[in-house]
Amino acid sequence: MLVIVGILVVIGSVLGGFMMAGGQIGALIHPSEFVTIGGAALGGMIVATPKKVLIDMVKGLIGALKGSPYNKAAYEASFKCLYDLLRLARRDGMLALEPHLSKAHDSTIFNKYPKVAHDHHLLHFICGGMGPLVDATVKPEQIADLMEIELRIMEDEHHAPSHALQSVADALPGFGIVAAVLGIVITMAHIDGPPAEIGHKVGAALVGTFLGILLSYGFAAPLSVRLHNMGLQEGAFFKVIASAIVGFANNLPPKVAIEMARRSVSTEFRPEREELDAWFKEAEAA
Repeated sequence: MLVIVGILVVIGSVLGGFMMAGGQIGALIHPSEFVTIGGAALGGMIVATPKKVLIDMVKGLIGALKGSPYNKAAYEASFKCLYDLLRLARRDGMLALEPHLSKAHDSTIFNKYPKVAHDHHLLHFICGGMGPLVDATVKPEQIADLMEIELRIMEDEHHAPSHALQSVADALPGFGIVAAVLGIVITMAHIDGPPAEIGHKVGAALVGTFLGILLSYGFAAPLSVRLHNMGLQEGAFFKVIASAIVGFANNLPPKVAIEMARRSVSTEFRPEREELDAWFKEAEAA
């Protein structure tokens, strides 16, 4: 929602200032400039960016409009779910987790928490982190290294779409100049025309430069930063989940492992100790 508000503020302030200075909106409407700049930017991005990064960028931009799902409610659902899983393992042994991890979508524990069950990425991360403990294929002290590797890959994949979009932002002013030069070339072909016609064509050419700079600094660059920040927020969330799993692997009781994870949550979303106790009681009662 804030992204949409920000976009409207950018558009409103630019157009408002232009009209306050006596400009007419029609003077800025030149579809050919949009086609030249937008097409060149899109084509350059397709050439430079792998398919997966393009798909991740589109998903990220849609997510940026919706807002990050990794908020306090997500921490609450995840902590409750982890508490149920860790309690079960503590009470009945690690093998009791096997049916929940191998068929997560049918798990009664995961399905108690829709925010977890419907997040394929999170579900895979929890099952992948706890699976080796159930299979006894690695030593408990090795879990931290395994999860660190996965978190590092995740971080790299988060950075790629924002870097690609930032490259487009950097190129847009140049494409604006290309559109302006093409406009001047057209103007030169009509140099013997009336002053009003020449003025119109020069104005259209200048709109190309204007659009390139506005699209770069007003839209593409801020959205790139937004994607980067959302990646950081998601990465921080998964680091918290990993810390709870690592704590349990090191033989910490479920409540202590999750308390350790709570302390690594950013202050914006960190629950108070009393809140965490209330979540534990709700999970036990459910």
